[in-house]
Amino acid sequence: MATTPTVPATDTAAELAAQLRIPVWNVLAERAEALRRDLPPRPESGLGRYEWLRSLDPEQAREAALLDRLEALCGHLTGCPAPGLAADDLLPEAALQEADGFTTAGTADLMTALRALRCRSGIEGRRAPAT
Repeated sequence: MATTPTVPATDTAAELAAQLRIPVWNVLAERAEALRRDLPPRPESGLGRYEWLRSLDPEQAREAALLDRLEALCGHLTGCPAPGLAADDLLPEAALQEADGFTTAGTADLMTALRALRCRSGIEGRRAPAT
């Protein structure tokens, strides 16, 4: 039987986001590290990176794209805004989506509660303003 997570009424979306940033970052960083171990070593130079990407098979290319996404989200959670995400969104929905299924039950409950609070207050998946 599914239960609704209980969150104290005093918790705001900002407080829950602050509470979740470290656990979500840990999950994303662990996933990124696992991908790094599975992929061939990635060169730092632009030309080396290009050649590396071209040498990957389709599954490795998908994993490399996911690695780039996870690294961008980890950076966003530590203060380096990821492209396409609002700089003031300290815990974007994209990070929560990538953490789904990889967290503890308690963290998953808090993520559900955060989403519910955001939904009620109209703060869902904010994007960076178009330039």
